[in-house]
Amino acid sequence: MAFASLPLNSYSAPNIIPAAPQLSSSGYILLDADTGKVLVEHNADEQLPPASLTKMMTGYIVSGDIEKGKIGEQDLVNISVAAWKMGGSKMFIREGTQVPVIDLLRGVIIQSGNDASVALAEYVSGSESAFVDVMNQQAALLGMNGTHYENATGWPADGHLTTARDLSLLARALINDHPEHYALYAEKYFTYGAPGENPKTQANRNKLLFTDESVDGIKTGHTEEAGYCLVASSKRDGMRLISVVMGTASEKARASESQKLLAYGFRYFQTHQVYGAGDVLSTNRVWSGKQNQVDIGVAERVALTIPRGAEKELKAEMKLPEVIHAPLVAGQEIGLLTISLEGEVLYEQPLVVKADVEEAGFLARIWDAIKLFFSGLFGG
Repeated sequence: MAFASLPLNSYSAPNIIPAAPQLSSSGYILLDADTGKVLVEHNADEQLPPASLTKMMTGYIVSGDIEKGKIGEQDLVNISVAAWKMGGSKMFIREGTQVPVIDLLRGVIIQSGNDASVALAEYVSGSESAFVDVMNQQAALLGMNGTHYENATGWPADGHLTTARDLSLLARALINDHPEHYALYAEKYFTYGAPGENPKTQANRNKLLFTDESVDGIKTGHTEEAGYCLVASSKRDGMRLISVVMGTASEKARASESQKLLAYGFRYFQTHQVYGAGDVLSTNRVWSGKQNQVDIGVAERVALTIPRGAEKELKAEMKLPEVIHAPLVAGQEIGLLTISLEGEVLYEQPLVVKADVEEAGFLARIWDAIKLFFSGLFGG
């Protein structure tokens, strides 16, 4: 294998990053939504009651079914007695009426309606218990290993638990997998009235939407057992952060503690795109091929979360075979790209061939073999 360093930027003095803020919270985490890099965490794997943060999974599943065409936004949902009788926060739907799916989804996201959550669960899966089974399966698929659901609302129940880390994974999935419906989480008000009743306008319980224009979601939760919880997401200058704060003492505290995390992340870190998916990092000689050169690069965009201003200190190194033989297929792994910062490896992924290279004819292969022999590379 041959090694080659890739020029990135000239050296600059490293930035000094202070210790992360300490929050009055049972558990919390801050991560870069783009790269998944965790910037701050405390008790992030402790299982805690999620309260209405549960509805993030309810919304995720409903959005997924809409995008897959299993249900439609304008489908009319028959409201059951069970949904109508739900206590706690409500959308104020009425038993025996029909409500469009998209209105119920807004009721879940903006008004945190327990009634709307049960109505959607029954519509999607036939019963809330069947829907809960889907919730737990989906949690497993997302790697939410510390999560178990007992209902679609977050109503207190034995064994109904999650973690700050799991909620950050779910928030990232909401943002990346269902961007169209994620926009609903930024809506500040929703007005709904059952037939024959005066419409009720309710404000989104995420107070950061009203105080920080960079915040565009996600969800609040509160029960006596869970305390005041908030999953928030904010985007500034091309960087999106997700904060999860659980078990604070008040509605005001969950907002202020979340702001501390977000402010710290944006002040001291940045999302830096090192390479695009189409970038060519090297053009190499190909032996025994119909073409004698091939472009080599990365399969996907390379973005890293780094200390703000540290992009000039990144170092990239390619590890490639000394001799590359045809045939080659576009996307074929051919080497390794390593990117480090001050000796710490931040990224390590295979390099790939950018285009097919067919094997040359017999005489051309013989001629290349002779040239390799005389250059001392035969069999390399």
